[in-house]
Amino acid sequence: MEDYPRTLAEFEKRFATEAACRAYLIHCRWPSGFRCSRCATDDGWETSRGLRMCPQCGHQTSVTAGTIFHRSHLPLRTWFRAMWWVTNQKHGVSALGLQRLLGLGSYETAWSCLQKLRRAMVRPDRDRLGGEVEVDETYLGGVQAGGGRRHLGNKALLAIAAQVDGQGIGRIRMRRIPDASSKTLLSFVKMAVEPGAVVVTDGWGPYDGLQKEGFTHNPRVISGSGKTASTLLPRVHRVASLLKRWLLGTHQGAVSRKQLEYYLDEFTFRFNRRTSRHRGKLFTRLIEQAVAIGPTPYEKLIVGPDHNM
Repeated sequence: MEDYPRTLAEFEKRFATEAACRAYLIHCRWPSGFRCSRCATDDGWETSRGLRMCPQCGHQTSVTAGTIFHRSHLPLRTWFRAMWWVTNQKHGVSALGLQRLLGLGSYETAWSCLQKLRRAMVRPDRDRLGGEVEVDETYLGGVQAGGGRRHLGNKALLAIAAQVDGQGIGRIRMRRIPDASSKTLLSFVKMAVEPGAVVVTDGWGPYDGLQKEGFTHNPRVISGSGKTASTLLPRVHRVASLLKRWLLGTHQGAVSRKQLEYYLDEFTFRFNRRTSRHRGKLFTRLIEQAVAIGPTPYEKLIVGPDHNM
């Protein structure tokens, strides 16, 4: 049986102290036992300051060093509570809601906490989608009058890939993209979909290169078909609709374009785990990923990611 809390009562009892939280972080970061980051020596012991000491080179390591908790002024108990609420609320929580819930001193602290957690919601080595996958683009911000469907203007353009699961939707991938050019769209598909998979798109010309990239391309041309894009590509359009509803409902639409990609990561994390029976497992998965990625200082949080592809 996997080791994670099943209920709020169990969570509160288990993580009532900083020591208990630190012990769980150690278990998640070094599930097979501590290994020194300098000399790769196994084993070690804990010092009176709560650091892990390497028996070979004497290097001391904090369990939070090199993780999203690195040099954080928040107690681990506060981080754990934030992660519990983020993963246990069906639609997530806004920064203002988290500030009120945890009694944090400022909105900026709550916002920074959530932004760091969003960066931990996507594993760099995650599996790509396979089988049959629908791919299309959508806008956030509406279509600019007279600009045409793929004229970006002052809107954010997203690429969405949705795995076909019978009549339903399997896993998804999303990314903000700078344009709808062939280079950009093919780059997105190669990032999101396994080679050899069937990629279903509309008749947009830049997708024509998919066959040469090792995919089976199944274009569904809208013009002259008598059908709408949402009928020919129902899964990606359903995902786009749910994303927009989530951004408006949970975040009141107050998401800046330069931070958008991390909100997409959170939505993807939630969507791909929407059928999980135990929310406590999501809490543990988030901790495991939080100790596997590097820290992000506040200065980089407010800048946002590099959107070049």
